[in-house]
Amino acid sequence: MSELIQAITVYALPVIFGITLHEAAHGYVARMFGDPTAWQAGRISLNPIRHIDPVGTIVVPLVLLFSTKMLGGSGLLFGWAKPVPVDWSRLRNPKRDMAWVALAGPASNLVMAILWAITLRLLAESGASASDFWARMAIAGVQVNLILMALNLVPLPPLDGGRIVCSLLPNRMAYQYSRIEPYGILILILLMFTGMLWFVLEPFLLFGHAIIEWFL
Repeated sequence: MSELIQAITVYALPVIFGITLHEAAHGYVARMFGDPTAWQAGRISLNPIRHIDPVGTIVVPLVLLFSTKMLGGSGLLFGWAKPVPVDWSRLRNPKRDMAWVALAGPASNLVMAILWAITLRLLAESGASASDFWARMAIAGVQVNLILMALNLVPLPPLDGGRIVCSLLPNRMAYQYSRIEPYGILILILLMFTGMLWFVLEPFLLFGHAIIEWFL
């Protein structure tokens, strides 16, 4: 149990900020492209309380962390915040701008992973070992944000990757593809429980690790 408590203290900040800043980034870019819905709702904020979903931001990461540390689970730690409201029809060019709004979330996670990597490098240069608390948190920050980036880039509606694909496809094909959305999360859960999700995430994770290596 003490190992679980230590893991919670290490992962808490990376998970909360990784999830909430992801959503804030969506709202910020949506406002840039003409939709102020998230801004009007007070959701373009660095305050995690505005974005926390009790189940997605707290319960699910805790359950996954428990299964990993105590039961030997898959090690896939993720969650979600309250989705930022976006009115696609208010974007100046809805189909094109949808891709940029969707990409903003995973991009924010990559930026946060880079910042955690820089923090880890500075700690190492100051003499900290990998077992020190802040070094462990920095490592967790890199891992959590790369997983969030990769997971959201899976080309499956309603994930960000699915929105990007819909934005790039011709209108008729985009409409057909978007009809997957009601079943998207069920498909994702099925991939996770069959172990296939790691194969889907691998290209995105390899890309993220290649970027991070530049800063380590």
